[in-house]
Amino acid sequence: MWQRAALHRAAAVIRSGGLVAYPTEAVYGLGCDPGNARAVHRLLTLKQRSPRAGLILLAATVEQLPGWINPSEVELRALMGDTAVPTTWIVHAGPLAADWITGGRPEVAVRLSRHALASALCLASGGPVVSTSANRRGRPPARSATAVRSAFGTAVDLVLGGRTGRWTRPSEIRVAATGQRLRAG
Repeated sequence: MWQRAALHRAAAVIRSGGLVAYPTEAVYGLGCDPGNARAVHRLLTLKQRSPRAGLILLAATVEQLPGWINPSEVELRALMGDTAVPTTWIVHAGPLAADWITGGRPEVAVRLSRHALASALCLASGGPVVSTSANRRGRPPARSATAVRSAFGTAVDLVLGGRTGRWTRPSEIRVAATGQRLRAG
């Protein structure tokens, strides 16, 4: 079990514009406040990722997403449905989802995490958190706190230690309106 103090420290880092690495269902994620342009651009630079690629928003519940998403009824049912594997859904973006999150598209990628620590981090942060795998472009994602520290050193403000889930691949990505799979999980 994680330490509550470490969780609150990680949430404070996110709220103050910092970068946090944290365990998810399959790999360690890198996260920040999705509404903080400076933090998001710092994360993209660190990962060597194009801003046009877009990013995933991770939330504990759909109640954390008002303004970030503007889903149709079909999209909302898909997002709230139960899936066998961790699934990121592509839904219509809301007014808070800036181009640095959507990659300039009218949709946004969102996942309701069932990983206890990742969900708790979203709740403690007070809203959704950016979630992208903890790796530089072309490198395998980190699956431990040690691997994150090895890959990024002090470039990440805080590494929240904990176990990843039982999955071995990043989340599946599906279009919520159609169910079309864009990436296998």
